[in-house]
Amino acid sequence: MKSILIIGMGRFGRHLCKNLSQLGNQVMIVDEKEENLEEMLPYVVSAKIGDCTNENVLKSLGISNFDLCFVCIGTNFQSSLEITSLVKELGGRHVVSKANRDIHAKFLLRNGADEVIYPDRDIAEKLAVRYSANHVFDYIELTEEYSIYEIPPLPEWTGKTIKELDIRNRYGIHILGTKANGKAKLMPGASYVICQEEHLMVIGKKEDVDRILKALP
Repeated sequence: MKSILIIGMGRFGRHLCKNLSQLGNQVMIVDEKEENLEEMLPYVVSAKIGDCTNENVLKSLGISNFDLCFVCIGTNFQSSLEITSLVKELGGRHVVSKANRDIHAKFLLRNGADEVIYPDRDIAEKLAVRYSANHVFDYIELTEEYSIYEIPPLPEWTGKTIKELDIRNRYGIHILGTKANGKAKLMPGASYVICQEEHLMVIGKKEDVDRILKALP
């Protein structure tokens, strides 16, 4: 469980707040508009109305007490930059700021952000991969080289164990889990028998996964 501050209750900030709270974290939220805070009250330990470009407002939050500080200002880059810088100056341990453009990210990183996230870009990239490739049901990029894919098994894999198929050596991928009827099972053993009806969650290089996808009927 972590203590987390979220500044800015736009659409992304609200989704972030709900998910962090549901994972058992203690969340405090801040926004200039009271109406943006009201629906989030069941999810947080504290909510405050305030303009975080005002240093006194930030000082009153006890910035150094939080494990993580998220700056989720999406519409006003100048405010996002000022708040990011102030949060870091006031003792923010790890400051994560939302960016919409690469140039924004560069300035945020230079002015106190420990990490920058691009939720709109990341979702767009994920959807592009998912819908442009046949047989990809989900996709998570880990690095430029490696990603996690949810794919169906090759027909010749059905009824055989992971050990029999020697998947790692023959195909260059690792099976992280299986998914059937919306339920996932993680880390199947070498004796696990692959079923035709399930999806496989695999990690590997794009070129290795592409070879598998091309072999699917």
